[in-house]
Amino acid sequence: MINEWGRAAISRSLEPAGKWLVRQGIHPDAMTVFGTAGATGFAIWLIPTGHLFAASMIVWGFAMLDVLDGAMARARGVTSPFGGVLDSLCDRIVDGAVFSGIAWWAAVHDHWVLVALALVCLVSGQLISYIKARAEAAGLRADGGMVERAERLILGLAGCGLTGLGLSWALDVALWLLAVGSLVTVGQRIHAVWVSAREQYGAATGVTRGPASPGTPALPAAQPEEPSSPAGSSAPRDAEG
Repeated sequence: MINEWGRAAISRSLEPAGKWLVRQGIHPDAMTVFGTAGATGFAIWLIPTGHLFAASMIVWGFAMLDVLDGAMARARGVTSPFGGVLDSLCDRIVDGAVFSGIAWWAAVHDHWVLVALALVCLVSGQLISYIKARAEAAGLRADGGMVERAERLILGLAGCGLTGLGLSWALDVALWLLAVGSLVTVGQRIHAVWVSAREQYGAATGVTRGPASPGTPALPAAQPEEPSSPAGSSAPRDAEG
């Protein structure tokens, strides 16, 4: 949801910073790895040890570098298939660190419902990204949905931060919203793949419908639409994985 408008606006605001960093000789992939290492390390250290507000601020700061590396890639004017794959991989690592840290903290404090909710958010978040990646590899579409990566990070870290400030119910509310929304999004993406597959099948077979005249060769079937991210192309760094 937020990806449809928020990320584009943020990316445009970071264009000057991206150009400046490129002029300093910093590679976008280095920024990706640096942001991932910082977000992952602080999430695993600060969240389980109960420093929830500090974790929310620091991890969010490092996670924002995920947007900055996209601005840097555009400033260089060079697309990199490896960079797109690396960016998606690093997104999954940060998501895993955040929700594993929340589950760890909840287990230490015997909040077993929160443990279960955090694990649901973790697994469903990986599924949401996998469905899209697998669909695009098959030439299908699986975009959108109620909860994408931006919503996962915003709600998860906001719940941590507010709980760290004394609102003990904030993380419960955030995880319930995320768990339900993520499961709905899994269903939405599966449905999107089903619709895309039907459209592709119709495009491939519709031309040959109806009897052909004697001696008239059947028209060739229409080719299926080009996949949105064909193998070997560069996946955009700013796309939700």
